[in-house]
Amino acid sequence: MDDGERIRVLIIGGTGYFGRRLVKASLALGHETYVLYRAQAASDINKVETLISFKSEGAHLVEASIDNHRSLVNAVKRVEVVISAMGSEGLREGQLKVIEAIKEAGTIKRFLPSEFGMDPDRMEHAIYPGNEVFSDKRAVRRAIEAAGIPYTYVSANCYAGYFLASLAQMEHFMPPRDGSLTVYGDGNKKVIWVDEDDIATYTLSTINDPRTLNTTLYLRPPANVLSLNEVVAVWERLIGKSLQKKNINEEQWLQAMNGAPYQLRVVMAHIYQIFFRGDLDFEMTAGEGLDSSELYPQVKYVTVEEYLQRFL
Repeated sequence: MDDGERIRVLIIGGTGYFGRRLVKASLALGHETYVLYRAQAASDINKVETLISFKSEGAHLVEASIDNHRSLVNAVKRVEVVISAMGSEGLREGQLKVIEAIKEAGTIKRFLPSEFGMDPDRMEHAIYPGNEVFSDKRAVRRAIEAAGIPYTYVSANCYAGYFLASLAQMEHFMPPRDGSLTVYGDGNKKVIWVDEDDIATYTLSTINDPRTLNTTLYLRPPANVLSLNEVVAVWERLIGKSLQKKNINEEQWLQAMNGAPYQLRVVMAHIYQIFFRGDLDFEMTAGEGLDSSELYPQVKYVTVEEYLQRFL
């Protein structure tokens, strides 16, 4: 697959939060884009409208089911590249079924599983219950490799919509202007904040790039490798005032997790890894993967400041 070649791409989970961005990026880059959808989507008006908008922009809609092997194989046979944006519901079992379909089809030149967060192979030490998602992703990776399927893994780190928009405040999706702001630990661990549309652009850039074959692409926009304290300082400068900050230490955070509902504990576990443990505060070494900023310097990514300006 040469640079600039029009590629046939199947996107699974294309109506989801991140999946729809993959569809748009694929179309924007000129690829022949196929969007898999289940028959049940017809009962969800939001999904129907999303699918129709994709169709109007030139995408092909493919009805198939992860639970119907033959329909899945037929869908896979239509394309050269498969990208999964499946959520937690099908992260392991669903994607293992996709792998079986890819094996039978025998025509796929690249598979990108649903990753787009922290590198699961770096997260074997993760605490419960956040460790479960990393375990599922590792199982999918090992199945891909065992099957000899050509792949690219994309480690996108922190979604801006979930982390940056709220200054990492749980269950909020806009930055605070008044009141107190929780700072995790000393707030100095480096974090990598990436706009979801940029993640999609980087992801689609890899599919016909021989350099990204059978390796991991780490998204590390240089201007967006900032600590929480640095991000808060950017926001305070934009709004022209200081926020009241409340530091919470590691012990307090772990105690708070004990009584939280399961889904909330998952989020809290990820926050623990990122802001207390500093699992994104690392330097890459030769041979462990590729840095997006070095591989695709032409991508004009959204900086932390540019992203926060939308809330003014």
